[in-house]
Amino acid sequence: MRRPSRRVVVVAVVVAVAAGLLMVGLPHPRMSTPFAPTAAAAPADPAPPAEPVWRTQADTLRTGQTVSGLLSRSGLASGEIANVLSAATALDARHARAGMPIIVRSRTADSIPSEIIFKLAVDRLLHIRRTDSGWTSIEVRLPWTSDTVVVSGTINSNLYDAIDSAAPALPRAVRTELAWSLADIYEYRVDMSRDLREGDSFRALFVRQQGPGGAERVGDVLAARFTFSGDTTEAFRFVAGADSDVAYYDQDRKSLRAEFLRVPLQFRRISSVFGRRFHPILKRWREHTGIDYAANAGTPVRAIGSGTVIYAGRMGGYGNAIDIRHANGFVSRYGHMRAFAHGIHRGVHVTIGQTIGYVGMTGLATGPHLHFEIRVNGVARDPRVVLKNNKGFPIPKGDLARFDQVRHSLLLALNDTGRARQLAAR
Repeated sequence: MRRPSRRVVVVAVVVAVAAGLLMVGLPHPRMSTPFAPTAAAAPADPAPPAEPVWRTQADTLRTGQTVSGLLSRSGLASGEIANVLSAATALDARHARAGMPIIVRSRTADSIPSEIIFKLAVDRLLHIRRTDSGWTSIEVRLPWTSDTVVVSGTINSNLYDAIDSAAPALPRAVRTELAWSLADIYEYRVDMSRDLREGDSFRALFVRQQGPGGAERVGDVLAARFTFSGDTTEAFRFVAGADSDVAYYDQDRKSLRAEFLRVPLQFRRISSVFGRRFHPILKRWREHTGIDYAANAGTPVRAIGSGTVIYAGRMGGYGNAIDIRHANGFVSRYGHMRAFAHGIHRGVHVTIGQTIGYVGMTGLATGPHLHFEIRVNGVARDPRVVLKNNKGFPIPKGDLARFDQVRHSLLLALNDTGRARQLAAR
């Protein structure tokens, strides 16, 4: 084959170059925009800073320890501790309870804590944070939810055991709180420590509040029914009158509040009853003219009714004692007290439920307790008998129709066996 001459090759190269130059200004048939030189690639964005690594430590306030000591153990210097406590306006550092939890958060690259969380209560958290301008605090309230629960049981020994048997699914603290609430409602009619008999029964409808971390507590008791030795007394929570006074009324539309309390202490165990007993100090049998209530020393003693103090001082074997004369002529006596309340002396007027002194063991007493008795015409009488017929005032006439409606609704809920079965099945 003949090889092309050098002239032909040169011409071909020139034609190709010229064609290429012409193509520079023409759009490519597959391009929608004129050709442009490729720009240099933009530099990549810098990588985001790494998230700080937090270190969290939990601690609790120990018995006898100060909040300052707790914060010091968590790594705060004395100057920072003062600033933290100054910012923590919701925290009473002088009266902080032992066992109070605390959480301290700090960055691993920073030795000074950045956030401190105090658990003031089961539903209250105090967050204290370190900012550029200093320490700031915010109190957080955790929500509670509510439902209604029915508890029903029979008395075999006492109210505590009856509630324990009837509602074992409830936390023990809730069962105890329910017993106290029921005793408070009925305290004008029944001495829960003495009047209950084996076979008596109760039924209660109350609001159960459930909070963070599974916490539970008793809200309002809405209705209750007790049968004592065959006699039934119901209680219905009702807001009566223009003053929005919350009270409990029975099935006869009478207030459970009455002229006298049945007991001078809140619900407590009774160590002795009215009648003859073997005296623990004199070592002989003698008539016991009252009821002894065992209670911790210092427990407040209440006047069972309004009246005038006719004696306040040392009274032989009674120790420190107070006599109160009431409008109906009864005299209530309170013995063995450690001390009298401020302002209590002969001639002073006291009101029902007022604190008049504190449980002690003065006089002939082997341990802290309150001796309580009622005297009628100077003769000691069994308080259980004297105070038994203790009826309250009727509901105002203007509230009768509304009370009947409320009572009807509460009875339906109180008699709802489904609520009780649901609680027992938990």
